[in-house]
Amino acid sequence: MQTRILKANILLLLTAAIWGSGFVAQRSGMDYVGPMTYSALRFGIGALSLTPLLWLNSRKGIPVLSQGVDKKFIFLAPCLTGLALFVGISLQQIGLLHTTAGKAGFITGLYVALVPILGLFVGLRPGFGGLFGPLICAAGLYFISVTKDFTLATSDALIIISAFAWAIQVLLLGWLSPKIDGIRLAFGQFLVCSVLSLFCALAFETFPIQGILDGWFPIVYGGVMPVGVAFTLQVIAQKDSPPAHAATILSMEAVFAAVGGWLILGETLSSRALLGCSLMLAGMLIAQLWPKADKAR
Repeated sequence: MQTRILKANILLLLTAAIWGSGFVAQRSGMDYVGPMTYSALRFGIGALSLTPLLWLNSRKGIPVLSQGVDKKFIFLAPCLTGLALFVGISLQQIGLLHTTAGKAGFITGLYVALVPILGLFVGLRPGFGGLFGPLICAAGLYFISVTKDFTLATSDALIIISAFAWAIQVLLLGWLSPKIDGIRLAFGQFLVCSVLSLFCALAFETFPIQGILDGWFPIVYGGVMPVGVAFTLQVIAQKDSPPAHAATILSMEAVFAAVGGWLILGETLSSRALLGCSLMLAGMLIAQLWPKADKAR
């Protein structure tokens, strides 16, 4: 049993590293194409990368819906989660045009602390950590994003808003994942996000073929690794990893984003921003590791 848990935790650490490196790919990819074009291609590739798993599930006869679930959820589930994913990734992607991968990683991680608070609106009652963790995150966010003259960069504000979209998506997944097969849900939400991003790209951006060819590596990496591979690893690992372990390890995504930005893109963080990052990481962990939310009575 302990060996299984150790292997699962190693897979989760690899998942966090891949997700963190995804911020580097997102920034690099926009050297060649616009943010909407990048998202359209990235999530299209991510959906495509899941097709072997879809085929395998079909061969095994795994049902699309759980027993007794209305057939409308076949379309409703991916549309709702895909829309939340589209809003979150679009704001994050645009924000990354003018901020570092490390800062974006930590600000995005705010969703971990927001989930318990937003859960109040759907009948969930957070424990002490669900209330105290976000306060620590807010303090850290101040040091990361608010300058000494009390101004907030537009790019950071967009990523803060995107964190709310990620938190909503987590709550939607918590509601919908028991109703529909996880692989099919993931495929559907990636496809919806890709289509919505494509519409925006065609409406507001040029679609440079040469730029796509030149930037193929961060585009393909961003689609296959953080979207396709990391999602699959998470699904496999969380079957054996205790929830507390998973929450702790996956929170390291923000740290890997900062390290990747430093090593690959040459980004640096000021001492003020490092303090903020430390506080945000502490807040994320407290929000997840303290007693979990339960149904309000």
